[in-house]
Amino acid sequence: MKKILLTSALALSTLSFAQIDFSSTRFGITAGGNYSRVKNAHNPSGPRFAFHGGALALIPLGSDNQFYLQPEVLYYGAGETGKDKDAKNVDGYDAVYANNYLSVPVYFKGYFSEAESEFFGMAGPRFNFLLSQNVKNAPASRPYYDPDVVDPTQPEVSGKAASFNFAIGIGVGYSYKRQLEVALKYDFGVSNTYPDLSKEKGGTSKGKSEQVIGLSVSYIFQ
Repeated sequence: MKKILLTSALALSTLSFAQIDFSSTRFGITAGGNYSRVKNAHNPSGPRFAFHGGALALIPLGSDNQFYLQPEVLYYGAGETGKDKDAKNVDGYDAVYANNYLSVPVYFKGYFSEAESEFFGMAGPRFNFLLSQNVKNAPASRPYYDPDVVDPTQPEVSGKAASFNFAIGIGVGYSYKRQLEVALKYDFGVSNTYPDLSKEKGGTSKGKSEQVIGLSVSYIFQ
Protein backbone atom coordinates (compact mmCIF):
# COMPACT_ATOMS: atom_id res chain seq x y z
CA MET A 1 0.00 0.00 0.00
CA LYS A 2 2.83 2.41 0.86
CA LYS A 3 4.44 1.80 -2.54
CA ILE A 4 1.13 2.49 -4.28
CA LEU A 5 0.61 5.76 -2.44
CA LEU A 6 4.22 6.82 -3.00
CA THR A 7 4.03 6.13 -6.74
CA SER A 8 0.78 8.07 -7.01
CA ALA A 9 2.20 10.97 -5.02
CA LEU A 10 5.26 11.16 -7.27
CA ALA A 11 3.08 11.12 -10.38
CA LEU A 12 0.86 13.91 -9.08
CA SER A 13 3.90 15.91 -7.94
CA THR A 14 5.34 15.68 -11.45
CA LEU A 15 2.08 16.94 -12.90
CA SER A 16 2.08 19.85 -10.46
CA PHE A 17 5.13 21.26 -12.22
CA ALA A 18 3.30 21.20 -15.54
CA GLN A 19 1.53 24.28 -16.83
CA ILE A 20 -1.94 23.45 -15.50
CA ASP A 21 -4.64 25.93 -16.49
CA PHE A 22 -7.43 25.40 -13.95
CA SER A 23 -9.26 28.52 -15.18
CA SER A 24 -10.01 26.78 -18.51
CA THR A 25 -11.31 23.56 -16.93
CA ARG A 26 -14.33 22.03 -18.64
CA PHE A 27 -16.71 19.57 -17.01
CA GLY A 28 -18.67 16.66 -18.37
CA ILE A 29 -20.62 13.50 -17.73
CA THR A 30 -19.67 9.96 -18.62
CA ALA A 31 -21.34 6.54 -18.56
CA GLY A 32 -20.87 3.08 -19.99
CA GLY A 33 -20.48 -0.63 -19.36
CA ASN A 34 -17.84 -2.77 -17.63
CA TYR A 35 -16.69 -6.32 -18.34
CA SER A 36 -14.81 -7.54 -15.28
CA ARG A 37 -13.08 -10.63 -13.91
CA VAL A 38 -10.97 -11.35 -10.83
CA LYS A 39 -7.71 -13.26 -11.18
CA ASN A 40 -7.13 -16.35 -9.00
CA ALA A 41 -10.25 -15.89 -6.84
CA HIS A 42 -13.51 -17.80 -7.37
CA ASN A 43 -12.70 -20.84 -9.46
CA PRO A 44 -14.07 -21.59 -11.98
CA SER A 45 -15.17 -18.07 -12.78
CA GLY A 46 -16.83 -16.00 -15.44
CA PRO A 47 -17.28 -12.30 -16.21
CA ARG A 48 -19.63 -9.82 -14.63
CA PHE A 49 -21.21 -7.14 -16.80
CA ALA A 50 -21.90 -3.93 -14.88
CA PHE A 51 -22.41 -0.18 -15.24
CA HIS A 52 -20.26 2.85 -14.57
CA GLY A 53 -21.25 6.48 -14.61
CA GLY A 54 -20.39 9.86 -13.15
CA ALA A 55 -18.69 13.19 -13.78
CA LEU A 56 -15.33 14.29 -15.19
CA ALA A 57 -13.18 17.38 -15.48
CA LEU A 58 -10.92 18.21 -18.43
CA ILE A 59 -7.99 20.35 -17.26
CA PRO A 60 -5.57 21.77 -19.88
CA LEU A 61 -1.85 21.07 -19.55
CA GLY A 62 -0.11 23.81 -21.49
CA SER A 63 -1.61 26.01 -24.20
CA ASP A 64 -1.50 23.76 -27.26
CA ASN A 65 -5.01 22.28 -26.88
CA GLN A 66 -3.58 18.76 -27.00
CA PHE A 67 -2.69 17.53 -23.49
CA TYR A 68 -4.98 17.36 -20.48
CA LEU A 69 -5.50 15.99 -17.01
CA GLN A 70 -8.84 14.18 -16.71
CA PRO A 71 -9.95 13.24 -13.18
CA GLU A 72 -13.29 11.47 -12.81
CA VAL A 73 -15.65 10.53 -9.98
CA LEU A 74 -17.75 7.47 -10.79
CA TYR A 75 -20.04 4.77 -9.58
CA TYR A 76 -18.13 1.71 -10.82
CA GLY A 77 -19.36 -1.88 -10.94
CA ALA A 78 -16.86 -4.76 -10.99
CA GLY A 79 -16.40 -8.32 -9.67
CA GLU A 80 -17.23 -11.56 -11.45
CA THR A 81 -19.60 -14.51 -11.66
CA GLY A 82 -18.92 -18.11 -10.67
CA LYS A 83 -20.12 -21.59 -11.49
CA ASP A 84 -21.55 -23.53 -8.56
CA LYS A 85 -20.46 -27.13 -9.08
CA ASP A 86 -23.12 -28.30 -6.62
CA ALA A 87 -25.97 -26.66 -8.50
CA LYS A 88 -28.26 -28.57 -10.82
CA ASN A 89 -27.47 -26.23 -13.71
CA VAL A 90 -23.80 -27.21 -13.98
CA ASP A 91 -23.41 -25.62 -17.41
CA GLY A 92 -24.39 -22.08 -16.40
CA TYR A 93 -23.00 -19.40 -14.15
CA ASP A 94 -25.27 -19.04 -11.17
CA ALA A 95 -23.12 -17.30 -8.54
CA VAL A 96 -22.53 -13.54 -8.59
CA TYR A 97 -19.71 -11.71 -6.77
CA ALA A 98 -20.58 -8.04 -7.26
CA ASN A 99 -18.29 -5.28 -6.00
CA ASN A 100 -19.51 -1.71 -6.42
CA TYR A 101 -17.17 1.23 -5.91
CA LEU A 102 -16.81 4.95 -5.70
CA SER A 103 -14.01 5.18 -8.25
CA VAL A 104 -11.60 8.08 -8.79
CA PRO A 105 -9.38 7.65 -11.86
CA VAL A 106 -6.90 10.39 -12.75
CA TYR A 107 -5.88 10.18 -16.40
CA PHE A 108 -3.17 11.94 -18.36
CA LYS A 109 -4.90 12.45 -21.70
CA GLY A 110 -3.33 13.32 -25.03
CA TYR A 111 -5.08 14.01 -28.33
CA PHE A 112 -3.09 12.88 -31.37
CA SER A 113 -3.28 16.38 -32.87
CA GLU A 114 -4.86 19.77 -32.20
CA ALA A 115 -7.76 19.02 -34.54
CA GLU A 116 -11.27 19.38 -33.09
CA SER A 117 -12.22 15.81 -34.01
CA GLU A 118 -9.37 13.45 -33.22
CA PHE A 119 -8.29 10.20 -31.57
CA PHE A 120 -6.75 10.28 -28.10
CA GLY A 121 -4.91 8.09 -25.63
CA MET A 122 -5.08 8.13 -21.84
CA ALA A 123 -3.33 6.52 -18.87
CA GLY A 124 -3.24 6.93 -15.11
CA PRO A 125 -4.03 5.54 -11.67
CA ARG A 126 -7.49 4.48 -10.47
CA PHE A 127 -8.52 4.58 -6.81
CA ASN A 128 -11.52 2.41 -5.90
CA PHE A 129 -13.39 2.73 -2.60
CA LEU A 130 -15.83 -0.11 -1.89
CA LEU A 131 -19.45 1.02 -1.56
CA SER A 132 -21.12 -2.39 -1.41
CA GLN A 133 -20.44 -6.08 -1.91
CA ASN A 134 -23.25 -8.41 -2.96
CA VAL A 135 -22.75 -12.18 -3.19
CA LYS A 136 -25.53 -14.40 -4.53
CA ASN A 137 -25.65 -18.21 -4.67
CA ALA A 138 -22.18 -18.92 -3.30
CA PRO A 139 -21.33 -22.62 -3.81
CA ALA A 140 -22.16 -24.94 -0.92
CA SER A 141 -18.64 -26.36 -1.12
CA ARG A 142 -17.16 -22.89 -0.45
CA PRO A 143 -19.67 -21.03 1.74
CA TYR A 144 -17.01 -18.53 2.84
CA TYR A 145 -17.16 -16.93 -0.61
CA ASP A 146 -20.08 -15.08 0.97
CA PRO A 147 -18.53 -12.54 3.40
CA ASP A 148 -21.49 -12.98 5.78
CA VAL A 149 -20.81 -16.71 6.20
CA VAL A 150 -18.14 -18.23 8.46
CA ASP A 151 -16.94 -21.76 7.70
CA PRO A 152 -16.11 -23.37 11.08
CA THR A 153 -13.49 -25.57 9.40
CA GLN A 154 -11.72 -22.49 7.97
CA PRO A 155 -12.78 -19.52 10.11
CA GLU A 156 -9.82 -17.43 8.96
CA VAL A 157 -10.95 -17.56 5.31
CA SER A 158 -13.34 -14.88 4.10
CA GLY A 159 -14.65 -13.69 0.77
CA LYS A 160 -14.90 -10.12 2.00
CA ALA A 161 -13.60 -7.63 -0.54
CA ALA A 162 -10.98 -5.06 0.42
CA SER A 163 -12.38 -1.62 1.25
CA PHE A 164 -9.85 -0.03 -1.13
CA ASN A 165 -8.10 -1.20 -4.24
CA PHE A 166 -5.77 0.34 -6.76
CA ALA A 167 -5.47 -0.10 -10.52
CA ILE A 168 -3.58 1.32 -13.48
CA GLY A 169 -5.80 2.32 -16.38
CA ILE A 170 -5.05 2.82 -20.05
CA GLY A 171 -7.39 3.68 -22.89
CA VAL A 172 -7.94 4.93 -26.41
CA GLY A 173 -10.85 6.83 -27.84
CA TYR A 174 -12.25 9.25 -30.37
CA SER A 175 -13.50 12.78 -29.79
CA TYR A 176 -16.05 14.53 -31.98
CA LYS A 177 -15.45 18.28 -31.80
CA ARG A 178 -13.97 17.87 -28.30
CA GLN A 179 -17.47 17.35 -26.90
CA LEU A 180 -18.83 13.89 -27.63
CA GLU A 181 -16.27 11.16 -26.92
CA VAL A 182 -16.15 7.37 -26.97
CA ALA A 183 -13.37 5.52 -25.13
CA LEU A 184 -12.31 1.92 -24.60
CA LYS A 185 -10.39 1.44 -21.33
CA TYR A 186 -8.58 -1.37 -19.58
CA ASP A 187 -7.97 -1.23 -15.83
CA PHE A 188 -5.25 -3.54 -14.58
CA GLY A 189 -5.82 -4.27 -10.89
CA VAL A 190 -2.68 -4.03 -8.78
CA SER A 191 -3.93 -4.60 -5.24
CA ASN A 192 -5.55 -7.73 -3.76
CA THR A 193 -9.34 -7.63 -4.01
CA TYR A 194 -9.94 -10.60 -1.66
CA PRO A 195 -6.94 -10.69 0.73
CA ASP A 196 -8.37 -13.38 3.05
CA LEU A 197 -9.04 -15.89 0.26
CA SER A 198 -5.28 -16.49 0.08
CA LYS A 199 -5.70 -18.51 3.32
CA GLU A 200 -8.01 -21.00 1.64
CA LYS A 201 -6.94 -24.65 2.01
CA GLY A 202 -5.79 -25.97 -1.34
CA GLY A 203 -6.13 -22.52 -2.85
CA THR A 204 -3.51 -20.26 -4.34
CA SER A 205 -1.68 -17.44 -2.59
CA LYS A 206 -1.44 -15.48 -5.85
CA GLY A 207 -2.91 -12.01 -5.90
CA LYS A 208 -6.64 -11.79 -6.57
CA SER A 209 -6.91 -8.60 -8.55
CA GLU A 210 -9.81 -7.22 -10.60
CA GLN A 211 -9.32 -6.73 -14.31
CA VAL A 212 -11.87 -4.51 -16.03
CA ILE A 213 -12.56 -3.55 -19.65
CA GLY A 214 -14.86 -0.55 -19.96
CA LEU A 215 -16.58 1.18 -22.85
CA SER A 216 -17.71 4.72 -22.08
CA VAL A 217 -19.47 7.60 -23.77
CA SER A 218 -18.76 11.10 -22.49
CA TYR A 219 -20.19 14.54 -23.13
CA ILE A 220 -18.03 17.54 -22.23
CA PHE A 221 -19.75 20.89 -21.79
CA GLN A 222 -18.37 24.02 -23.42
